[in-house]
Amino acid sequence: MASHDTDAPTAVIAAVQLSGVDDHDHASNLAELTRLLKTLGYDVVGVVSQKRSHVRPGAILGQGKLFELAAYTGGTGLIPSGAENANDPEELETVHTIPAHPDGEYPHADVVIVDHEISPRQARNLEQATGADVIDRTGVIVEIFHRHAQTREARLQVEIARMTYVVPRLRAGARGADRQRGGVGGKGAGESALELDRRKVRDRVAELRAELAAIERDDELRRARRQGQRRVGLVGYTNAGKSSLMRALTGSEVLVEDKLFATLGTTVRALQPEVRPRILISDTVGFIRNLPHHLVASFRSTLDEALEASLLLHIVDCADPGFRGQLTVTREVLASIGADAVPSRLVLNKIDCLDDFRRRSLEREFPDAVQVSSRDPADVERLHALIVAFFEADLPEVELLVPYTRGAVIGQIRSTMRVISERHDEVGTHLTVRADAAALDRIRAQLA
Repeated sequence: MASHDTDAPTAVIAAVQLSGVDDHDHASNLAELTRLLKTLGYDVVGVVSQKRSHVRPGAILGQGKLFELAAYTGGTGLIPSGAENANDPEELETVHTIPAHPDGEYPHADVVIVDHEISPRQARNLEQATGADVIDRTGVIVEIFHRHAQTREARLQVEIARMTYVVPRLRAGARGADRQRGGVGGKGAGESALELDRRKVRDRVAELRAELAAIERDDELRRARRQGQRRVGLVGYTNAGKSSLMRALTGSEVLVEDKLFATLGTTVRALQPEVRPRILISDTVGFIRNLPHHLVASFRSTLDEALEASLLLHIVDCADPGFRGQLTVTREVLASIGADAVPSRLVLNKIDCLDDFRRRSLEREFPDAVQVSSRDPADVERLHALIVAFFEADLPEVELLVPYTRGAVIGQIRSTMRVISERHDEVGTHLTVRADAAALDRIRAQLA
């Protein structure tokens, strides 16, 4: 019998494999959802999956699978007859017994997790059929974002996303039919308690958006001050190892955890060992399949770091069998914000988890990619050199003569240019440098 953590809340996953989704992709989706639930602290005790041409309008699954799902939660498997798209009489006639569980009996599940985004009505029908709380995939992601948000900006973004998700799911409670007193003179029916709750949530969202807008203006000012600086954005699927590489490249103490969405804010640090002019590295929020559009919109300011970078490093966990699909998701999200035009390099991370045969296969499949392990100092040094080489590729190499009377200019040269060599004679200091045209013009104007 399968062992489970008895202290953790338990969950059963309900999923539909639609036509056009092959077995591998379906299994990958379920494995990813299981990891999301593990991040939330749930122990998955079972999966009820069904191949269908379409999701059942009333309760996602067919009647037989709905009975099987209810066996995990202790429900009846039946939707009250008054509900829209309730039980299908023809399906009820064909279902005779619930299939036996491989372990002899169905383990108890506290909550039902649906691997789709479902409507409030579908959630309500499933709750009535199973007698358990029902959360869809979007709800799981929103809750993870809520728990992991650290910065004020991230917390505001997540709260907006949560409330946007909650508003259509507010239901009339015991006092749902009651109405508050009408407006001027007390005339009119007024608002129901449900309408009042929804209005309060909408008002709160408006307040949060205003507060977030003020923070975003400050962020825009900070980005504007970094406008002339060289910036690299680390982008990729959640848990691909972006934060580990960030720590290795910059020596910063950024959060590194083997969890999905451990990073929700943007961290900006200078590349170490430092070069002149400085190169800034930005670690951004990870992507995931079927990321709800309102979450993408909420984290637009974070994703803007990728849009404004000079170079994007697509970090991929090449040890994950589904990394090709994950790379496609990353590219689609970047394209949705217009960042697909930014120069990029593919970085196959966690290469230490693969054998030589798989490494060579990846070399043939992705000849332009860089294979690294964030744990290997030699790989990190090689990636450091690649970043520096990218920014210096088109920079002219010139010699500047700084008279001894203008020695103060040398400090500016060192802070804005790459000094390749330096020599002194009776006239002054001769510096061979690499720099962009704008920086050269500024220094030459001071030396003229």
